[in-house]
Amino acid sequence: MPEIAGLAALWRLTRGDERVRVAVLDGAVDHDHATLREADLSVAGEFLPEGASHDGVGAKAAHGTAVASVLFGRGRIPGVAPASAGVLVPVFSDRRPTSQLDLARGIETAVDAGAHVINISGGQLTAPEAADDLLVRAVRRCQDENVLIVAAAGNDGCFCDHVPATLPGVLAVGALDDAGRPLAMSNWGPGSQRQGVLAPGENITVAVPGGGTTRRSGTSLATPIVAGVAALLLSLQAQAGRRPDPHAVADLLLTSADRCDLGEPAACTRFLIGKLNITKAVNVMRNDIAPTDAPPAEAITDSVSVATDTPSQADAMILSAVPALAPAASVSPSSAACQCPDTPAAAPSPAAAVAVSTDAGAVVPSADAGCSGQSLGKVFALGSLAYDFGTEARRDTFKQLMPPVDADGTSVPANPYDPRQMVDYLRANPSEARPLIWTLNLDLTPIYAIEPVGGYGPGIYERLTEFLERQLRSEDDAEFLDRISVPGQVSGRTAKLFNGQHVPVVEVELTRGLYGWSVTSLARAVTDCGVPEHNQHNQAGEPDRLRDAVADFLQRIYYDLRNFGTASRDRALNFAATNAVQARQTLAEALGRGMALQNIDVEKSPYGRPDSDTWDVKLRFFDPDNSRRAKRVYRFSVDVKDVMPVTVGEVRSWPEA
Repeated sequence: MPEIAGLAALWRLTRGDERVRVAVLDGAVDHDHATLREADLSVAGEFLPEGASHDGVGAKAAHGTAVASVLFGRGRIPGVAPASAGVLVPVFSDRRPTSQLDLARGIETAVDAGAHVINISGGQLTAPEAADDLLVRAVRRCQDENVLIVAAAGNDGCFCDHVPATLPGVLAVGALDDAGRPLAMSNWGPGSQRQGVLAPGENITVAVPGGGTTRRSGTSLATPIVAGVAALLLSLQAQAGRRPDPHAVADLLLTSADRCDLGEPAACTRFLIGKLNITKAVNVMRNDIAPTDAPPAEAITDSVSVATDTPSQADAMILSAVPALAPAASVSPSSAACQCPDTPAAAPSPAAAVAVSTDAGAVVPSADAGCSGQSLGKVFALGSLAYDFGTEARRDTFKQLMPPVDADGTSVPANPYDPRQMVDYLRANPSEARPLIWTLNLDLTPIYAIEPVGGYGPGIYERLTEFLERQLRSEDDAEFLDRISVPGQVSGRTAKLFNGQHVPVVEVELTRGLYGWSVTSLARAVTDCGVPEHNQHNQAGEPDRLRDAVADFLQRIYYDLRNFGTASRDRALNFAATNAVQARQTLAEALGRGMALQNIDVEKSPYGRPDSDTWDVKLRFFDPDNSRRAKRVYRFSVDVKDVMPVTVGEVRSWPEA
């Protein structure tokens, strides 16, 4: 039976602290299981994936319940940090794989819920540089806000990387067998070797939805052990009156890990940085948080066994290989017994896997049943407009109601998938816009369903129809648009699309803020006002340079900085794109100084009106012809307290060394 040295002594110091919150991004969890009934668990997020439910039904729910029991279990299954607060963010479903985009949404949900540690016992087999930009941004936000992500290295048994485990700032976790050697299925890619530790992961007893226990193996079970230890160390900080520092704890776990002692270079390549050593980490932590005039804390040395039983091969939880990165690429639970069809997996013998079919599509969280119907947050998102039918019956209804079209003198049935035909039909029958599911897309991926509500609903549907028609025009048309902004409230409900994907519903009550534009037309509009008089470089080509600068500014937000538009900083950034007329003043002045846009930063404003939520959008410029010249920063503040953001005060500018 594997032992975790130092855990028993650490438990005598703390079993966790309710001020330390650990989020679990996984399947739904059976809250009523005897080992979890008394745990401090809450569900975060405005949606729950189809196929998962709060009573923990389904294979992915079994996975989520298992992981949660390792972290928070009491009684028969002693969780590592049972007194810490748990935040459950369901992201895995039985009916379809989870995309990296959905995982990014789950991470942001956990951060918004106040998590200090985020446990992700899953991921995708892909190189870090190929990770979806939204996932990279979500992980970067955790770095910026000092939230620790602990993620599974994966169970493909190969020298390969797994995301998010190998993204910068994440603590990757591999698994040890009962003999204290790397588990055969545990990955050891270059990213994991750079930022990963090994922890017990074989024959771990876990909770089963509906009651009882079983045995599971894999990096999915090693991951919550490390996350739980991190939570305990953070609890020591909190109990000593210190502010919990998750990234410092991660560094401590890496530096205190036991290096490979096998004496075999080939075997040591699988050791990542080393094996988890709680004793070293706690002794360093206790001396660090002790008062400066206090004697060194007494070292801890004893250990505790993980709840284990003799397993059967069929109980081993392993990860199967997942498809190559795609707009809706699959993210699987690392130890979920799921085998993607027609995809070879570098894993132990097939007898250790239990096949579960995975339908195409993506999974997103769904609302807690207790919060259904409540508005759960503001949205100011950017994207392109599309529509969906949800079901074959609704699609066929449109096909039968839409008039036939003339094709070279021949009458042919209507095609509801043709947006031109749909626009003509909706203009003749405005009420038919309501049965459609209007979606906001990032690239080709739907992220929200748009639902007009209230007395101005008909006018909003009319505007959506107009936007759809303008998207069909040629790019050189003055009325063409390729982006819209959607201000609204997250409803707590989801809409099921035709491909089976569930997306959160955003309720839009007013047309104010519901804008549509193209990069070219908006850049032209803000430059047609003229170049400021103080610009000393007014030349014939100056308007063209300004248009290019405005276009670059907008494209940077759309592509490099794309986001879900729910976090306050992201709403401020998105509003900066729609308020490009104000940015024009900044861009024009900087260009007049011969400078170019370097980056865009968003940070909480140190000043703001009472009861406001104000953020500073900073545009930083540099001189491309003189690297020794001081940079220049332009700042404008945005208050996102209301559904419709608003700028506050004048643009401020200063040089920066």
